[in-house]
Amino acid sequence: MPPADPDPSDPTTPTPRTDPPFGSSERPALREWLEYHRATLELKCAGLDREGLIARPVASSLLSLHGLVRHMAEVERSWFRRVLEGQDAPPLYYDDEHPDGDFEFIEDADWTADLATWHAECDAARAIEAAAPSLEVTGTSRRGSTVDLRWIMIHMIEEYARHNGHADLLRELVDGSVGD
Repeated sequence: MPPADPDPSDPTTPTPRTDPPFGSSERPALREWLEYHRATLELKCAGLDREGLIARPVASSLLSLHGLVRHMAEVERSWFRRVLEGQDAPPLYYDDEHPDGDFEFIEDADWTADLATWHAECDAARAIEAAAPSLEVTGTSRRGSTVDLRWIMIHMIEEYARHNGHADLLRELVDGSVGD
């Protein structure tokens, strides 16, 4: 019997990943590559049980797949809500005493809730980006620098690509799964 179709109402069903087209104008290309990398992170987590998601297979590191999803929720929130929109959006998982709280406090974390939070932050980022009239729209970084939407989009692609490399290695160490 073939596997059942994914249930789109299940928040743990991974978002389908689509390869970006080979030719596109700038803004759609940035959107498509960012979506590709968002979906890649989710695919790296798909099918793992709680132990696999919170596993830290590199003894010298706090990295786990669950922690990476929490971290990327923070990154989405920071660059789109705080920097570009200037919202007062407090941190979700860290504070001054625990700057790596997104990675540290996963033993009692709720995967479904944290995945839903990441999805919500991605949705908010999509809405903010879509509402911006151009890539030249600017915000102010936490260090006081002016940063435009183009830079934010490129940075987000870089951030996901780097962490997706971590996710590749973590997943292989957790259960031997490899793939792009």
